[in-house]
Amino acid sequence: MPSVPGHRITVEQGTDHIRVVHDGQVVADSRRPLLLHETGYPVRYYLPPEDVRTDLLTPSETRTHCPFKGDASYWSLSGGPEDIAWAYPAPKSAVAQIKDHLCFYEAELVGEGRDGSE
Repeated sequence: MPSVPGHRITVEQGTDHIRVVHDGQVVADSRRPLLLHETGYPVRYYLPPEDVRTDLLTPSETRTHCPFKGDASYWSLSGGPEDIAWAYPAPKSAVAQIKDHLCFYEAELVGEGRDGSE
């Protein structure tokens, strides 16, 4: 991982209840997100693919590169918004846990507690 003074990335196993809904349809629902904390960005929730309705998503041609995480691939909602989620199929070793987990631009934290208790 590149060395940039003051820049940090950490990944931790979460128990928050995360839900992604579009037009009333649940696209993802997870109680086992990975929380990625990165300097200068809000906490991002990376969801296991088993908790995502991947049948509702289509791969996009969009690709981006992060010097800290690696190359990201994007997905669009079938018949809906483009590039609503991304994942790192081969992330850098410092964030290896997020491999193939999907992160959505719009994700809802369900419940009151940080641990997902409702």
